[in-house]
Amino acid sequence: MSDAIVLTGRTIRLTRRNLDAVLTAMLLPIMLMLVFVYFFGGAIHTGTEYVTYVVPGVMLLCAGFGSANTAVTVTNDMTGGIIDRFRSLDIGGTAILAGHVAASVLRNTVATTIVFGVAFLIGFRPVAGPLDWLAVAGILLMFILAISWLSACFGLIARSPEAAGGFTFLMMFLPYPSSAFVPIDTMPGWLHGFAEHQPVTPVIEALRGLLLDRPVGDSAWQALVWCGGILVVAAGLSGALFHRRTV
Repeated sequence: MSDAIVLTGRTIRLTRRNLDAVLTAMLLPIMLMLVFVYFFGGAIHTGTEYVTYVVPGVMLLCAGFGSANTAVTVTNDMTGGIIDRFRSLDIGGTAILAGHVAASVLRNTVATTIVFGVAFLIGFRPVAGPLDWLAVAGILLMFILAISWLSACFGLIARSPEAAGGFTFLMMFLPYPSSAFVPIDTMPGWLHGFAEHQPVTPVIEALRGLLLDRPVGDSAWQALVWCGGILVVAAGLSGALFHRRTV
């Protein structure tokens, strides 16, 4: 645990030296939210103010894009020679990867808070109670944690930082074929099955229901199952991949 805390601090310091990537991860979701609300929102009918509809999806877009940077930092460590030094100090792979993931969670917490702040400025008005806000925070944290471990897994698979950066594209694409920006029933019929049953959709629907005091239905437990499953598989696979690359 102490090793993981020290390595979390190391990753945060590295993040501070790469401010352009941090600013991009924070500003891009905000810019996309402004584009959708002010450029397209008037033409998209969701039964409510479009800013109210789109904010949960933007939060996941922000979390996914911010977590994707973990893949690059993990690949940099694996290809830069620092891992040999860590292993000579008897630091295990779990602590190294946990440091990257913990730093990702902290970065994404700040970025998501900023997105919330901008959303309030442009008219987002949630009606969630205290327990609803706790549930929102819990689901968001689970999603960020799961995606951060998945990103670390991609970072171990990639052989270069440029290849690891491709994970960013995947995380930016996944919210689009979901209920993030438009209702699923407005999409082509052949896309409904994927849009309804991919992991992002139940997370968005759970957040939307909690923030707007609407029935959540099965979305909450489906979101937790998806996030828990991704977390367990990605963390286990990351440990195996790290061992394979360092033996």
